Amino acid sequence: MSQELTIETIPADLLAERARALKAGGFRLVQISATQLPEEVEVTYSFDREIQLTNLRVSVPASNLRLPSISALYGSAFLYENEIYDLFRVKVEGMNVDFGGNLYKTAVKFPFATRKTTAPASAQQATTPVAPVQPAAAAK
Repeated sequence: MSQELTIETIPADLLAERARALKAGGFRLVQISATQLPEEVEVTYSFDREIQLTNLRVSVPASNLRLPSISALYGSAFLYENEIYDLFRVKVEGMNVDFGGNLYKTAVKFPFATRKTTAPASAQQATTPVAPVQPAAAAK
């Protein structure tokens, strides 16, 4: 039995339709991830049925950081969708449960939304060098 992996790049306006077709085909949501690129945020939705992994990839332009929610189809998607907003500033419209940007408490609001971020001085912690761990003495 061989495993199958597909990556389908789609526009955001087809996301709900494709997710609905996968749900009807017996696929389960495995994960949703996001990556900040110079001019866009790339969001990948992974679905699995038996040993077939299907990925839907959506490029969200920096000029229009919006996606439709798939949480009406896959209830657990609301966690990923809130996380994508909190970390990348991509507004996911129509979530079943919307934390309004407060799922995570981070020192920097939208920490991955730009290529370079720094924490406010009050949130930075001094680091103390840690001595290397010494191996335990051999038993005699």
